[in-house]
Amino acid sequence: SLPLTRRQAWGRLFGICIEKTREAGGRSVEETAHLAGMESSAWAAIEAGYVPADPTQLRSMAGALECGYERIANLAQVCGDAWEQ
Repeated sequence: SLPLTRRQAWGRLFGICIEKTREAGGRSVEETAHLAGMESSAWAAIEAGYVPADPTQLRSMAGALECGYERIANLAQVCGDAWEQ
């Protein structure tokens, strides 16, 4: 269905942005997840297209990626809101 396809596409966009930011920092999934206080499987799910809505989780991700919280939060907001359109 179109809504599911849209959700998957926006989720994947979020995941790709997170993945590219992590790779630019030269860190593995395992290392970055550890820095964020997450399981590697949870980080991998995000890179695969899960968009977290929890500000605490987004803040820990931003810290692990060494990028601003606003950047991650805005990206999550745009990608999450797009699901509803």
